[in-house]
Amino acid sequence: MINVAVLGYGTIGAGVVQVLQTNADSIEQKAGDKIVVKHILDLRDFPGDPNQDLVVHDYKIIEEDEDVNIVVECMGGVEPAHTFVKTALLQGRSVATSNKELVAKYGAELIGIAKEKKCNFLFEASVGGGIPIIRPLTQCLTADVIEEISGILNGTTNYMLTKMEEEGCDFDEVLKEAQEKGYAELHPEADIEGYDACRKIAILTSLAYGKQLDFEDIHTEGITGISAEDFLYARKMKKCIKLLGKSWTDGRGHLYAMVCPMLIDDHHPLAGVKDVFNAIFVHGNMVDDTMFYGRGAGKLPTASAVAADVVDCVKHMGTHIKMIWEPDKLELSDFGGFERKYFVRMGEEVSLEEIEKAFGPVSVIEVENVKEKAFVTGVMKESGYHKAADKFDNIRSMIRIDE
Repeated sequence: MINVAVLGYGTIGAGVVQVLQTNADSIEQKAGDKIVVKHILDLRDFPGDPNQDLVVHDYKIIEEDEDVNIVVECMGGVEPAHTFVKTALLQGRSVATSNKELVAKYGAELIGIAKEKKCNFLFEASVGGGIPIIRPLTQCLTADVIEEISGILNGTTNYMLTKMEEEGCDFDEVLKEAQEKGYAELHPEADIEGYDACRKIAILTSLAYGKQLDFEDIHTEGITGISAEDFLYARKMKKCIKLLGKSWTDGRGHLYAMVCPMLIDDHHPLAGVKDVFNAIFVHGNMVDDTMFYGRGAGKLPTASAVAADVVDCVKHMGTHIKMIWEPDKLELSDFGGFERKYFVRMGEEVSLEEIEKAFGPVSVIEVENVKEKAFVTGVMKESGYHKAADKFDNIRSMIRIDE
């Protein structure tokens, strides 16, 4: 029998307990041993809950219980999660977590401890919720050199952009609706400013290249500047707008990473990903294009991925599943050096001559009942775009084009 301690009895923690208990017979068959939830750590009491007798308020109880084999961390945030997880690993206990903040900041350190102690630190649910992506990246695609990872990594913002695209809603209106439906938090900055997606692409890139990419080094923009008018132009260009977390190499040894809204062609595999669904597009030098799609968040989809990590921990008791993520810093190339096209909107008082003097030849885009200058630049460096844009004080919007 394998005893599990679950840290945090919120949405995900409760979901993990539910999955492990509801599917106990099936899970036992696949794991090769019976898995039992012995402790649930939370500051609150849960009177009337069927698991109320399992709730403890002090981690010391779990730390000192020699019968606990695996710790599941669903607390969120960096502390005290980091302290509890590190303590468990140093005791030789495997850990499964859904905590992207913890993994992005301390993934390399915690994997190193797990390797030393011959146990495991698994975090499948930290990036794609219920979407399998960590195992495919670290096991199924290990024969490839990964050349690009591009993902819709946040369900809240994808829901909002879908509503704006399909119903013509403005940003404030759709944010309020997302909050009413429980898709967005009362304080939604982590989602709408791109921070959530940034941590996730940092995790994926660190695993793809085997070194620590600090999320603070990734250029990050959210969707707060996107308006209903932007979608009118996108439709005219046969494109759609998605918030992408993206890392890629340019074939010359340069690695780039960014999070920002981007215009992608309607036929791009990510273009059909709507509402709260997420998808991760991976390009390898041998396998070519692959895509992983599903519910990137939610109680039971995320809990299912955490529970699967628990099963993997049971199947590998006493052995370490090799995962390369060294603490050495992964250096990104100068963001200003990458070349692409840009879609720009500015006041109608500017002449085309002035625009092309600054940006070079452009393709003008017009939509009915919108009076302004809108255009697509030629291919230019990020630094070159900003140098040209600094000559104007009436730019209303800029969206990068992903081709």
